[in-house]
Amino acid sequence: MRLALFQPDIPQNVGAALRLAACLDVDLEVIEPCGFPLSDKAVRRAALDYGRLARWTRRASFAEFMAAPERSEGRLVLFTTRGAQPLHSFAFKPGDTLLFGRESQGVPPEVHEAAEARLLIPLAPEARSLNLTVSAAIGLSEALRQTDGFPRA
Repeated sequence: MRLALFQPDIPQNVGAALRLAACLDVDLEVIEPCGFPLSDKAVRRAALDYGRLARWTRRASFAEFMAAPERSEGRLVLFTTRGAQPLHSFAFKPGDTLLFGRESQGVPPEVHEAAEARLLIPLAPEARSLNLTVSAAIGLSEALRQTDGFPRA
């Protein structure tokens, strides 16, 4: 199971995603360009002491992300407010990559088209969306639950 962030806007969300990935023992990919300078110093500051525990990779572009060998391990599963299928009705597989879009704009049409599944997290009718890392934690938790992929205590 892998977690991927498409061109994130907010450094604190990347830090929280690094912590999430470290705590749940999954790899994280950050697809650039980001809405902020993604320097080693910024990552250390945002991820606190979890940065050294996280396994993460920078991808210079979506094309580089799609060309990575990890894409052959499973499906690209996009979480989007325009998703057609609720996450709880989707059957996750251990090699899946869970992709979350940019906080301000989501993902462009070509990223939607590249995804093998487009999922949504059901929300109350008057709610628009969740925070990026909250969404990632919900999606990743359901995927790990289904695949028995949580770290062993």
